[in-house]
Amino acid sequence: MRTLWNHFSAISSCKVSPRIRIISSANLTSNRNLSTISSTEDPELRDFVGFLESLKNYEKSGVPKGAGTDSDDGFDLGRMKRLMLRLQNPHSKYKVVHVAGTKGKGSTSAFLSNILRAGGYSVGCYSSPHILSIKERISCNGEPVSASTLNDHFYSIKPILEQSIQEENGSLSHFEILTGIAFSLFEKENVDIAVIEAGLGGARDATNVIESSNLAASVITTIGEEHMAALGGSLESIAEAKSGIIKHGRPVVLGGPFLPHIEGILRSKAATMSSSVILASNIGSSSSIKGIINKNGIGLCQSCDIVIQNEKDEKPIVELSDVNLRMLGHHQLQNAVTATCVSLCLRDQGCGRVTDEAIRIGLENTCLLGRSQFLTPKEAETLQLPGAKVLLDGAHTKESARALKDMIKKDFAEKRIVFVIAMASDKDHVSFAKELLSGLKPEAVILTEADIGGGKVRSTASSVLKESWIKAADELGSRSTEASENKTVLDSLKLAYKILCDDRSTSDSGMVIVTGSLHIVTSVLASLQH
Repeated sequence: MRTLWNHFSAISSCKVSPRIRIISSANLTSNRNLSTISSTEDPELRDFVGFLESLKNYEKSGVPKGAGTDSDDGFDLGRMKRLMLRLQNPHSKYKVVHVAGTKGKGSTSAFLSNILRAGGYSVGCYSSPHILSIKERISCNGEPVSASTLNDHFYSIKPILEQSIQEENGSLSHFEILTGIAFSLFEKENVDIAVIEAGLGGARDATNVIESSNLAASVITTIGEEHMAALGGSLESIAEAKSGIIKHGRPVVLGGPFLPHIEGILRSKAATMSSSVILASNIGSSSSIKGIINKNGIGLCQSCDIVIQNEKDEKPIVELSDVNLRMLGHHQLQNAVTATCVSLCLRDQGCGRVTDEAIRIGLENTCLLGRSQFLTPKEAETLQLPGAKVLLDGAHTKESARALKDMIKKDFAEKRIVFVIAMASDKDHVSFAKELLSGLKPEAVILTEADIGGGKVRSTASSVLKESWIKAADELGSRSTEASENKTVLDSLKLAYKILCDDRSTSDSGMVIVTGSLHIVTSVLASLQH
């Protein structure tokens, strides 16, 4: 694994200083390579995972141009519908909330699932990607499905899956088959409601076989510049693709905030489908973060007031004070507000057990791997980083980099920081770098590599990342320079730790921030499993 790192110093809030200091790391070595660690997957699922890996996996290879658009270039949703028919349309047997969006759909889905569970409902949740095990993608009542349950169900429908693959001439993908398995497993588990996260876009996503007859609500969290080529090349085409999950006569909850013309596209689609629109960023605009607290047994939380109020009403629909969210940042507050609005929508449809107290409990019980996740002191010590504060966050777009930056500036403004970064090849590396460099003062930025989707096809070479960060620094007014070393992800963490420890001029121990993709988060967490 090849790692490039640059040491930036004296970075102002608006531009990068012309001075970039280069530090030698020749004496920092490690025999442990995270890329060669054995898989963290459950060994009981070897046959199941092998079956899926025999199919086309676009997470590993990349999505074809235009594949997510509602056009001749888009994925053929017909083959997914035929698969569901062969499985006897299990997705029609329970209510569904369908969630799409550039960012925030995983967190919003998790918040909503926990709210519904707190209300006493049996809940299935389908999400992607996973961090350590494919079991994480399919959960029932808040827990990833067990290996034995997943295996039993897989073998019971395997003949149907094999017949479907054969009749579709091998065109069914890894994600399509897994989606079919999830839908049918939720039927077997007799869930009351399933929260289904779209994989890519919406209109041609494999999850978009849900009919209006059993759709409780559609949710579109945000619209941003990601998967541009696959979704048509513009914000407008991305909005159109994601609006494809809106169904006739069924409400749609928009997270936001959106650019006015993007919101217009979503509202226009809703109007053509006779769907009512709930704008969470509007009716939840009085919600706020009060501060960060260290809660015993949990760790850092942000104390928030959740207020949902229609403009015409004097009294809020929901007013919850001192809600302790375990995922930090204003973007997570917005995700919590969006999930609360969906919960109220379901309450209006007869889900009376979704009380205000259930909303509070659900929000406070929600946390996800790799979303503003701090390693425990014991975990840091296991990685040979005693006393280090290590933050794992899967931010990988310009918008999520801004959210991460804003959270750091608000909650950890006095902390010295070092970034450890790896990214997928189809992301906007320069924009990501500029967001982080234009508002923070990192002691160093360490660039490395991580497998994407279990392979190297979409992984970005650290040399490419280096050029992007130099370009970002140049555009912000810095003289560009470079350095290169061979480092693993774990070595990069140790280097970050050493940089912070070597500065004895302050008592601040600093913070290591691992970001750029959920896949580098996987690399770090995988090391803790071994």
